[in-house]
Amino acid sequence: MGRKVGITLKDVVGAAATIADRDGLEAASLSAVADGLGIKTPSMYNHVAGLAGLRREMALYAAVELTEVFSTAASSAPPDQAVRQIADAYRRFAKEHPGLYSALSPAPRPGEDDELYEAMAAPVLILAEALASLGVAADDAIHLLRGLRATLHGFVDLETNGGFGMPVDIDTSFSRAVDVMVSGLLSQTG
Repeated sequence: MGRKVGITLKDVVGAAATIADRDGLEAASLSAVADGLGIKTPSMYNHVAGLAGLRREMALYAAVELTEVFSTAASSAPPDQAVRQIADAYRRFAKEHPGLYSALSPAPRPGEDDELYEAMAAPVLILAEALASLGVAADDAIHLLRGLRATLHGFVDLETNGGFGMPVDIDTSFSRAVDVMVSGLLSQTG
């Protein structure tokens, strides 16, 4: 069976992203995406290499989207605000696109999938540039990036999974956590 006229890989990934953001990454199965596109499940193989291929394409798409979000956040901010704006953009992306956000894990290692590795490295490089503009040495950047990402991911994970039950403003908590991280980063620049 040939491809349904008008259905492209972009359509497949877009449909998968919509399902994943609405119902969770696991809900974006080949059959669910095919149903959403009005095609038969076997036709999905004309576009992706099974479920693993669909997840890879979603991760590529998510990385490109996150790169654009980070780039926009960083470009409109002076160096001392860029990390904060990127952190806000990260949180917004994770909340607005929970399925795509989930597709970003696990990250490939160098040599496993060069295209995906480079796409997923792109938003990290934007954050690394923001750190460099604050005076963070290249030798320290990876360690500080990991710490910052862990903080942001942990906060977003707790927030989206109902882990903050106290009646205290979550936005203020996030802002303070980011301020602590930025202050810590600045203290590392000597």
